[in-house]
Amino acid sequence: MALQTSALFSYIRAPLRTGPLSRVCAGFQGAGVRFKHMLTPGTLQLGGNIATTHVRGHIKAAPRAKEFSTTTTTAVRKSSQGNGSSSPRRCRGWLGKVALRAALGASAVALVQSLHTGVVTAMARKVNLNSAEGDWKETKDSLLSLSVKKRRQHYRTSNFVSLEDVLVWTPAGGGSEQTLYQRNEKLDQKISLYSGDITKLEVDAIVNAAKKTLLGGGGVDGAIHRAAGPLLRNECASLHGCETGEAKITCGYGLPAKYVIHTVGPIAQGGVGEEEKKALRSCYKNSLTTATENAARSVAFPCISTGIYGYPPEQAVHEALATVREYLDEHHDKLDRVIFCVFLPTDKELYLQTLPLYFPAEATVKSKL
Repeated sequence: MALQTSALFSYIRAPLRTGPLSRVCAGFQGAGVRFKHMLTPGTLQLGGNIATTHVRGHIKAAPRAKEFSTTTTTAVRKSSQGNGSSSPRRCRGWLGKVALRAALGASAVALVQSLHTGVVTAMARKVNLNSAEGDWKETKDSLLSLSVKKRRQHYRTSNFVSLEDVLVWTPAGGGSEQTLYQRNEKLDQKISLYSGDITKLEVDAIVNAAKKTLLGGGGVDGAIHRAAGPLLRNECASLHGCETGEAKITCGYGLPAKYVIHTVGPIAQGGVGEEEKKALRSCYKNSLTTATENAARSVAFPCISTGIYGYPPEQAVHEALATVREYLDEHHDKLDRVIFCVFLPTDKELYLQTLPLYFPAEATVKSKL
């Protein structure tokens, strides 16, 4: 083997007189260390023996690497005489990989490479978000570990709306004389009013106005489940439902949103009392708390309970805005954006009229002249 390696060095010595040959050494000096902890008891080692310790069988690469390193170092010294650029301490690079193959065998090197790239290989597996047969846990772990750019390959919609494209709501200059809260400059740039489909928003989390079963339904609930794909329902089934006012979080799957926060609003068809008001406020507060606990910094809300649950929109808007304002006053550093997503033109107008009461502009100083 030493003769083969010497021949290899002789072949490539000329174009590498600047020092790359010296990189061979460290590739072998570290070989024994790189192969530790990779075998289980009963696994055949390169030295021909069987590993006996639990998870600590060592491939007998270190002695062979040392022997081979001595041979190659001698070759390096002979080929590098008069050239002070060669340094054993710089022994890394493609030449070291070639020599490592010669000493340890191609199969062993492939084992190392596969172990080092195991996570990447697992992530490269095709994610099927159109079938309910997949393992939602594995799919969830894969999707949540991806960057936004890579997750876009798995969106089940092409015309998503990024957070940068959602305009920040700005109150009219001069402020309103009739405000319920003082102006808080720290909350500037944190509120948005978006008119459109909440399933298109590329944010950290969207809130779903869900049923207690969490298994899908009509309205926003049905739209979110359809856009996310069947694996969302599979994960929701593992949560065993949700009580009114509570919130539970799942992966967004095929949605542009990373997470879906499911909350169950109160039914107010018989009228709105203190119990319904408290429950609706709990929906918003618990959703925000769940978001921040999961490091979601942008959250989009639909109009909770104002559909078939019968909560009057003109009353629900106050509970929504008051709860979000109070939460942001206390936790403004944990959220970058809260989006109120409306679908009906009447809801948009309602929010435009009511937002200044809770997020007022700076008051204009009246001239004494």
